[in-house]
Amino acid sequence: MAEHDGRRGKQLVDRPRKADGFTLIELTIIILVLGIIAGVAIPRFGGMSEAARTTATREERRRLKTAIVGTVGSDGVPRGGYELDVGHAPNRLRDLVTKPDSVSTWNKFIDRGWNGPYVDSAEGSYLTDAWDSTYQYSVVVRTITSTGGASIVLSF
Repeated sequence: MAEHDGRRGKQLVDRPRKADGFTLIELTIIILVLGIIAGVAIPRFGGMSEAARTTATREERRRLKTAIVGTVGSDGVPRGGYELDVGHAPNRLRDLVTKPDSVSTWNKFIDRGWNGPYVDSAEGSYLTDAWDSTYQYSVVVRTITSTGGASIVLSF
């Protein structure tokens, strides 16, 4: 039955009132869709994290290599690097930060001696890769190896 609204002359229609909220079926479908999205997205973003660690480790090892052997400037002149300054590669990576007793201090007249630190030593992070695994450094075979995640070898 219709009621009459006397103010404007309109009739109000009785409609069944719909309950606010979601039904159990709607909630189940939403949860199912979110589960599918999470199942696809999590492995994809997890792989990005692994790729980011690999990239960070490669970049850090490149900086270590530069600290050991130095660089060649755009003018063709060699610059910096432990090996260039001291005359041989360091016996251990810590020698890039702390002068070994067996190495003389920098002598600017002969351009020879320890002129470091050659790397940023914040919290010893230069000693470990992005997986917090200690780098394996070999002065004999001239390599820096990352053993965390994928094994990555850099020769210098």
